[in-house]
Amino acid sequence: MKIGYARVSTKEQNLNLQIEALEKAGCEIIFRETISGATKVRPELDKMISQFRKGDELVVWKLDRLGRSLKHIIDLVLRLSEEGIIIKGLTDGVDTSTINGRLFLNIMASLAEYERELIRERTKAGLESARARGRTGGRPKGFTKDTISKLLVMRSVYKDMDKTPEQIYKGLQLTRATFYRYAKILDTHTNEEIKKMEKR
Repeated sequence: MKIGYARVSTKEQNLNLQIEALEKAGCEIIFRETISGATKVRPELDKMISQFRKGDELVVWKLDRLGRSLKHIIDLVLRLSEEGIIIKGLTDGVDTSTINGRLFLNIMASLAEYERELIRERTKAGLESARARGRTGGRPKGFTKDTISKLLVMRSVYKDMDKTPEQIYKGLQLTRATFYRYAKILDTHTNEEIKKMEKR
């Protein structure tokens, strides 16, 4: 099935233009989202994703309609592609069913990996700098049992490509800032190390 997704902020007036283009592209269903780009919750996007089946096509006016940041777009496109969903961007010329489209996916995957490596390197550099100044670094003073539990669950759930970071931190009742702080801890510590950090 060919499914379209159109999104504009409340200040924009071009939703009809997107809808018309998606209809011409042969979309059988079109999900419409009128919401600010800074807003994290996108009910129509979540509803659409829940209805996808392997082999479906997701068509958008432009790939930036899918997310509020490059990282969010990359994560979503890669996850949907792994689930067998074809993604097409009408004005981007993106079509993941083609050779060029698969090349595009490889580039996106490389960008995602590059960002992860960059975070690891920055974390490592920060720890080394702290140690050079006489601070131990790397090991927080200690966690409560609840925090340790959430860290371990988060590591397990984060491997699930069906879930976005937003779904994970909301499910664990974490703020976005806490989620990414925990992610850095998980990048530099094993489960066994984290378990030993319980406050006494």
